[in-house]
Amino acid sequence: MKHPIDALIDDARELTRRALSVVPAPAAVDWAACPAAVWQSGLLGAGFVAHGSLDDIGLDDLMWIDDQKAQIDLNTRQFLAGLPANNVLLWGSRGTGKSSLVHALLNRYAEDGLRLVEVSKHDLAALPRIVRRLRDAPYRFVLFCDDLSFEADDASYKELKSALEGSMFKTSGNVLIYATSNRRHLLPEYASDNQHTVVREGELHESEAVEEKISLSDRFGLWLSFYPFRQDAYLDVVGHWVSRLAQRHGLDFTWNDEVRAAALRWALARGVRSGRTAQHFARHWVGKSLLD
Repeated sequence: MKHPIDALIDDARELTRRALSVVPAPAAVDWAACPAAVWQSGLLGAGFVAHGSLDDIGLDDLMWIDDQKAQIDLNTRQFLAGLPANNVLLWGSRGTGKSSLVHALLNRYAEDGLRLVEVSKHDLAALPRIVRRLRDAPYRFVLFCDDLSFEADDASYKELKSALEGSMFKTSGNVLIYATSNRRHLLPEYASDNQHTVVREGELHESEAVEEKISLSDRFGLWLSFYPFRQDAYLDVVGHWVSRLAQRHGLDFTWNDEVRAAALRWALARGVRSGRTAQHFARHWVGKSLLD
């Protein structure tokens, strides 16, 4: 006679088997028709899930970040041409176009074979598995890690660190990582990190804590920095988005002092002048004008 615990384990296994038998296996992504997917993992397995809807943002919609745009565009064209290219870290102030820039590149180059796979921080351990699955596909894949940052006690950053310099990327020429973060080094930086910095023979030697934090971001070959907009830049972006939304909804729009003042009050209330703030204001202003 089975021990009650063994019987319970057998019952659990049978219940799991039956549940899995009625759960459909994830459909394979048709990369020819689907330019973007999300890597999803769970108790029932992991795989690519086609991205349901994509932002239609274009590179021309992203204003006042021309230098950043030019650098990542060049890097992406090198990648698509099968030439050496770098993993990219886009870091800086919130709402300044980091994520939008990556999506705009996909919209520009999807027909040239560029594909995007969003990978969350919690799935970084799966990077080798993801790369193996993509290695033989006839496309160029950007693994996109959005809003990436790690706390001091979060060891998962080591998965990304080893992936960036590991052999899997060196043997797979069709995969790069583009990551965005509000933190320059992806990890929190404290004043106490500098307590063990020393000067030897006139040279500054960082503490081990500082070196460890810098070593992660150093593995990205290309750094792009993003900063809050000046007032004139912010107002230019507001004008662009209000005009675009107004035209889409058949609304006559004329830039005037009323719109300018309202846009500045909107940014002041949120404490930041950025492209995201400008878009949010444009939705508010056009929606209100149509409702009136």
